[in-house]
Amino acid sequence: MLQDLIANGPIMRTVSLPRGRHRLHAMPTSAGYEIRQNETYDWDGRKRGQTAFTVLQHTIGGEGRLRYENRNYRLTAGDTLLVLVPHNHRYWLEQNQRWEYFWLSMNGEEALRIHRLILASAGPLLRLQQATIDHVADCSLRLIREASTPAKASAIAYEAAMALYDDVFGSHAFEADMSVMQRVIDHIRANLERALSVEELAGISGLSRAHFSRVFTESEGMPPAEFVLQQRMQRAAKLLTNAAFLPVKEVAIISGFDDANYFSKVFRRVYGITPTEFRTTGMYAAVQHSLSAGK
Repeated sequence: MLQDLIANGPIMRTVSLPRGRHRLHAMPTSAGYEIRQNETYDWDGRKRGQTAFTVLQHTIGGEGRLRYENRNYRLTAGDTLLVLVPHNHRYWLEQNQRWEYFWLSMNGEEALRIHRLILASAGPLLRLQQATIDHVADCSLRLIREASTPAKASAIAYEAAMALYDDVFGSHAFEADMSVMQRVIDHIRANLERALSVEELAGISGLSRAHFSRVFTESEGMPPAEFVLQQRMQRAAKLLTNAAFLPVKEVAIISGFDDANYFSKVFRRVYGITPTEFRTTGMYAAVQHSLSAGK
Protein backbone atom coordinates (compact mmCIF):
# COMPACT_ATOMS: atom_id res chain seq x y z
CA MET A 1 0.00 0.00 0.00
CA LEU A 2 2.69 2.50 1.00
CA GLN A 3 4.99 1.00 -1.62
CA ASP A 4 2.25 1.29 -4.24
CA LEU A 5 1.99 5.00 -3.48
CA ILE A 6 5.77 5.45 -3.69
CA ALA A 7 5.91 3.43 -6.92
CA ASN A 8 3.65 6.00 -8.58
CA GLY A 9 6.36 8.60 -8.08
CA PRO A 10 5.76 12.14 -6.79
CA ILE A 11 2.13 13.00 -7.40
CA MET A 12 -0.55 15.12 -5.82
CA ARG A 13 -4.19 15.99 -6.28
CA THR A 14 -6.14 18.93 -5.03
CA VAL A 15 -9.63 17.57 -4.49
CA SER A 16 -12.03 20.03 -6.04
CA LEU A 17 -15.38 18.40 -6.53
CA PRO A 18 -18.81 19.94 -7.21
CA ARG A 19 -20.46 20.97 -3.97
CA GLY A 20 -23.73 19.24 -3.23
CA ARG A 21 -26.67 20.68 -1.41
CA HIS A 22 -25.67 18.87 1.76
CA ARG A 23 -22.47 19.32 3.74
CA LEU A 24 -20.46 16.13 4.06
CA HIS A 25 -18.91 15.44 7.46
CA ALA A 26 -15.51 14.38 6.06
CA MET A 27 -14.16 15.75 2.80
CA PRO A 28 -10.57 15.57 1.51
CA THR A 29 -8.98 18.74 0.19
CA SER A 30 -5.69 17.32 -1.12
CA ALA A 31 -3.54 14.19 -1.11
CA GLY A 32 -0.19 13.20 -2.53
CA TYR A 33 3.39 11.96 -2.30
CA GLU A 34 6.41 14.25 -2.62
CA ILE A 35 10.16 14.43 -2.23
CA ARG A 36 11.47 17.89 -1.30
CA GLN A 37 15.19 18.59 -1.40
CA ASN A 38 17.30 21.74 -1.24
CA GLU A 39 14.30 24.00 -1.79
CA THR A 40 11.96 26.30 0.06
CA TYR A 41 9.19 24.34 1.76
CA ASP A 42 7.55 26.16 4.66
CA TRP A 43 3.96 26.15 5.94
CA ASP A 44 2.73 28.48 8.69
CA GLY A 45 -0.58 27.39 10.24
CA ARG A 46 -1.52 31.01 10.93
CA LYS A 47 -1.14 32.07 7.30
CA ARG A 48 -3.29 29.56 5.44
CA GLY A 49 -6.65 31.26 5.65
CA GLN A 50 -9.51 30.93 8.12
CA THR A 51 -11.21 27.85 6.69
CA ALA A 52 -10.58 24.96 9.08
CA PHE A 53 -8.86 21.82 7.78
CA THR A 54 -6.31 19.28 8.95
CA VAL A 55 -3.06 17.96 7.51
CA LEU A 56 -1.90 14.40 8.16
CA GLN A 57 1.66 14.01 6.80
CA HIS A 58 3.78 10.87 7.18
CA THR A 59 7.56 11.00 6.86
CA ILE A 60 8.93 8.21 4.67
CA GLY A 61 12.53 9.40 4.62
CA GLY A 62 14.75 12.38 5.20
CA GLU A 63 13.94 14.94 7.85
CA GLY A 64 11.47 17.75 8.45
CA ARG A 65 10.90 20.19 11.27
CA LEU A 66 7.76 21.12 13.17
CA ARG A 67 7.18 23.91 15.69
CA TYR A 68 3.87 23.43 17.46
CA GLU A 69 2.76 25.92 20.11
CA ASN A 70 6.40 26.94 20.78
CA ARG A 71 7.65 23.35 21.05
CA ASN A 72 10.09 22.04 18.43
CA TYR A 73 9.98 18.57 16.85
CA ARG A 74 12.32 16.78 14.47
CA LEU A 75 10.44 14.52 12.04
CA THR A 76 12.26 11.47 10.71
CA ALA A 77 11.24 8.23 8.98
CA GLY A 78 8.18 6.74 10.67
CA ASP A 79 6.93 10.00 12.22
CA THR A 80 3.49 11.33 11.33
CA LEU A 81 2.45 14.91 11.96
CA LEU A 82 -1.14 15.98 12.45
CA VAL A 83 -2.00 19.67 12.52
CA LEU A 84 -5.12 21.79 12.40
CA VAL A 85 -5.38 24.99 10.38
CA PRO A 86 -5.67 27.79 11.41
CA HIS A 87 -3.37 27.23 14.38
CA ASN A 88 -0.06 28.31 15.89
CA HIS A 89 2.31 25.89 14.18
CA ARG A 90 4.88 25.78 11.39
CA TYR A 91 6.45 22.85 9.54
CA TRP A 92 9.32 23.23 7.10
CA LEU A 93 12.38 21.79 5.37
CA GLU A 94 15.77 22.93 6.63
CA GLN A 95 18.32 24.20 4.12
CA ASN A 96 20.26 21.39 2.35
CA GLN A 97 17.90 18.76 3.74
CA ARG A 98 15.63 16.20 2.08
CA TRP A 99 12.09 15.28 3.12
CA GLU A 100 10.09 12.44 1.59
CA TYR A 101 6.48 12.12 2.71
CA PHE A 102 2.89 11.50 1.75
CA TRP A 103 -0.05 13.48 3.04
CA LEU A 104 -3.79 13.73 3.19
CA SER A 105 -5.64 16.90 4.18
CA MET A 106 -9.35 17.14 4.88
CA ASN A 107 -12.13 19.21 6.40
CA GLY A 108 -15.72 18.58 7.46
CA GLU A 109 -17.28 18.65 10.91
CA GLU A 110 -16.69 14.99 11.81
CA ALA A 111 -13.15 14.86 10.41
CA LEU A 112 -12.23 17.95 12.40
CA ARG A 113 -13.83 16.54 15.56
CA ILE A 114 -11.91 13.26 15.32
CA HIS A 115 -8.62 14.98 14.60
CA ARG A 116 -9.10 17.43 17.48
CA LEU A 117 -9.65 14.47 19.83
CA ILE A 118 -6.43 12.87 18.60
CA LEU A 119 -4.47 16.12 18.96
CA ALA A 120 -5.80 16.63 22.49
CA SER A 121 -4.84 13.09 23.49
CA ALA A 122 -1.63 12.37 21.58
CA GLY A 123 -0.32 15.72 20.33
CA PRO A 124 0.86 16.61 16.83
CA LEU A 125 3.58 13.95 16.48
CA LEU A 126 2.30 10.37 16.11
CA ARG A 127 4.04 7.01 15.92
CA LEU A 128 1.53 4.88 14.07
CA GLN A 129 1.46 1.15 13.51
CA GLN A 130 2.70 0.07 10.08
CA ALA A 131 -0.74 -1.29 9.22
CA THR A 132 -2.23 2.16 9.87
CA ILE A 133 0.41 3.87 7.75
CA ASP A 134 -0.29 1.45 4.89
CA HIS A 135 -4.03 2.00 5.27
CA VAL A 136 -3.80 5.79 5.17
CA ALA A 137 -1.33 5.60 2.25
CA ASP A 138 -3.86 3.46 0.39
CA CYS A 139 -6.56 6.05 1.11
CA SER A 140 -4.30 8.78 -0.22
CA LEU A 141 -3.62 6.79 -3.41
CA ARG A 142 -7.32 6.05 -3.92
CA LEU A 143 -8.13 9.73 -3.51
CA ILE A 144 -5.62 10.51 -6.25
CA ARG A 145 -6.88 7.78 -8.59
CA GLU A 146 -10.51 7.02 -7.85
CA ALA A 147 -12.39 9.77 -6.00
CA SER A 148 -14.68 10.92 -8.82
CA THR A 149 -17.69 12.02 -6.76
CA PRO A 150 -18.13 13.88 -3.45
CA ALA A 151 -19.58 10.75 -1.80
CA LYS A 152 -16.65 8.55 -2.85
CA ALA A 153 -14.12 11.17 -1.77
CA SER A 154 -15.89 11.63 1.57
CA ALA A 155 -16.00 7.88 2.23
CA ILE A 156 -12.25 7.54 1.64
CA ALA A 157 -11.45 10.55 3.87
CA TYR A 158 -13.67 9.19 6.65
CA GLU A 159 -12.01 5.78 6.31
CA ALA A 160 -8.60 7.39 6.78
CA ALA A 161 -9.82 9.33 9.82
CA MET A 162 -11.23 6.14 11.38
CA ALA A 163 -8.00 4.22 10.73
CA LEU A 164 -6.15 6.93 12.62
CA TYR A 165 -8.74 6.90 15.41
CA ASP A 166 -8.42 3.13 15.83
CA ASP A 167 -4.63 3.39 16.06
CA VAL A 168 -4.70 6.12 18.73
CA PHE A 169 -7.79 4.99 20.65
CA GLY A 170 -7.77 1.29 19.71
CA SER A 171 -8.95 -1.59 21.89
CA HIS A 172 -5.50 -2.36 23.37
CA ALA A 173 -4.91 1.27 24.35
CA PHE A 174 -8.47 1.48 25.71
CA GLU A 175 -8.05 -1.69 27.79
CA ALA A 176 -4.73 -0.43 29.14
CA ASP A 177 -6.27 2.92 30.09
CA MET A 178 -9.20 1.21 31.79
CA SER A 179 -6.82 -0.99 33.78
CA VAL A 180 -4.96 2.12 34.91
CA MET A 181 -8.24 3.81 35.87
CA GLN A 182 -9.22 0.86 38.04
CA ARG A 183 -5.91 1.19 39.89
CA VAL A 184 -6.68 4.87 40.49
CA ILE A 185 -10.23 4.09 41.67
CA ASP A 186 -8.91 1.49 44.12
CA HIS A 187 -6.46 4.09 45.46
CA ILE A 188 -9.26 6.65 45.88
CA ARG A 189 -11.47 4.25 47.81
CA ALA A 190 -8.59 3.21 50.06
CA ASN A 191 -7.62 6.80 50.89
CA LEU A 192 -10.87 8.77 51.16
CA GLU A 193 -9.96 10.01 54.63
CA ARG A 194 -7.13 12.19 53.29
CA ALA A 195 -6.66 14.84 50.61
CA LEU A 196 -6.62 13.47 47.05
CA SER A 197 -5.45 15.90 44.40
CA VAL A 198 -5.86 15.36 40.68
CA GLU A 199 -2.08 15.68 40.37
CA GLU A 200 -1.59 12.76 42.78
CA LEU A 201 -4.13 10.60 40.92
CA ALA A 202 -2.55 11.43 37.57
CA GLY A 203 0.82 10.44 39.03
CA ILE A 204 -0.55 7.03 40.02
CA SER A 205 -1.90 6.55 36.50
CA GLY A 206 1.41 7.49 34.90
CA LEU A 207 -0.42 9.85 32.53
CA SER A 208 -0.22 13.59 32.12
CA ARG A 209 -2.77 15.53 34.17
CA ALA A 210 -4.76 16.54 31.07
CA HIS A 211 -4.76 13.05 29.52
CA PHE A 212 -5.61 11.43 32.84
CA SER A 213 -8.59 13.76 33.37
CA ARG A 214 -9.93 12.99 29.87
CA VAL A 215 -9.54 9.23 30.20
CA PHE A 216 -10.98 9.16 33.71
CA THR A 217 -14.00 11.21 32.66
CA GLU A 218 -14.62 8.90 29.68
CA SER A 219 -14.32 5.88 31.97
CA GLU A 220 -16.44 7.04 34.92
CA GLY A 221 -18.71 9.63 33.34
CA MET A 222 -17.47 12.46 35.57
CA PRO A 223 -14.22 14.33 36.31
CA PRO A 224 -11.83 12.89 38.96
CA ALA A 225 -12.61 15.54 41.61
CA GLU A 226 -16.35 14.95 41.24
CA PHE A 227 -15.83 11.19 41.52
CA VAL A 228 -13.81 11.63 44.72
CA LEU A 229 -16.59 13.77 46.20
CA GLN A 230 -19.21 11.19 45.23
CA GLN A 231 -17.20 8.44 46.90
CA ARG A 232 -16.83 10.56 50.06
CA MET A 233 -20.56 11.18 50.18
CA GLN A 234 -21.35 7.50 49.69
CA ARG A 235 -18.99 6.57 52.51
CA ALA A 236 -20.51 9.22 54.78
CA ALA A 237 -24.05 8.06 54.00
CA LYS A 238 -23.12 4.45 54.75
CA LEU A 239 -21.41 5.36 58.04
CA LEU A 240 -24.33 7.52 59.16
CA THR A 241 -26.66 4.57 58.58
CA ASN A 242 -24.59 1.63 59.78
CA ALA A 243 -22.36 3.18 62.45
CA ALA A 244 -24.74 5.04 64.74
CA PHE A 245 -22.08 5.12 67.48
CA LEU A 246 -19.90 7.46 65.41
CA PRO A 247 -20.44 11.20 65.97
CA VAL A 248 -21.06 13.24 62.82
CA LYS A 249 -17.67 14.92 63.33
CA GLU A 250 -15.95 11.52 63.22
CA VAL A 251 -17.91 10.53 60.11
CA ALA A 252 -16.71 13.76 58.49
CA ILE A 253 -13.05 12.96 59.26
CA ILE A 254 -13.28 9.36 58.02
CA SER A 255 -14.92 10.65 54.84
CA GLY A 256 -12.12 13.11 54.16
CA PHE A 257 -13.40 16.36 55.71
CA ASP A 258 -11.39 18.08 58.44
CA ASP A 259 -14.13 20.67 59.01
CA ALA A 260 -17.42 19.18 60.23
CA ASN A 261 -19.34 22.35 59.36
CA TYR A 262 -18.06 22.26 55.78
CA PHE A 263 -18.89 18.54 55.63
CA SER A 264 -22.48 19.28 56.69
CA LYS A 265 -22.74 22.04 54.09
CA VAL A 266 -21.54 19.78 51.28
CA PHE A 267 -23.67 16.88 52.49
CA ARG A 268 -26.77 19.07 52.48
CA ARG A 269 -25.96 20.34 48.99
CA VAL A 270 -25.66 16.78 47.69
CA TYR A 271 -28.51 15.08 49.56
CA GLY A 272 -30.79 17.97 50.44
CA ILE A 273 -30.70 17.36 54.20
CA THR A 274 -28.09 17.57 56.99
CA PRO A 275 -26.10 14.49 58.12
CA THR A 276 -28.06 14.38 61.37
CA GLU A 277 -31.41 14.48 59.53
CA PHE A 278 -30.14 11.81 57.16
CA ARG A 279 -29.23 9.55 60.07
CA THR A 280 -32.57 9.95 61.81
CA THR A 281 -34.66 9.43 58.67
CA GLY A 282 -32.75 6.36 57.45
CA MET A 283 -32.43 7.56 53.88
CA TYR A 284 -29.36 5.50 52.90
CA ALA A 285 -31.27 2.94 50.78
CA ALA A 286 -33.07 5.69 48.87
CA VAL A 287 -29.80 7.51 48.26
CA GLN A 288 -28.08 4.38 46.99
CA HIS A 289 -30.94 3.80 44.55
CA SER A 290 -30.73 7.43 43.38
CA LEU A 291 -26.95 7.23 42.88
CA SER A 292 -27.23 3.99 40.93
CA ALA A 293 -29.92 5.42 38.69
CA GLY A 294 -27.94 8.59 38.08
CA LYS A 295 -24.79 6.72 37.16
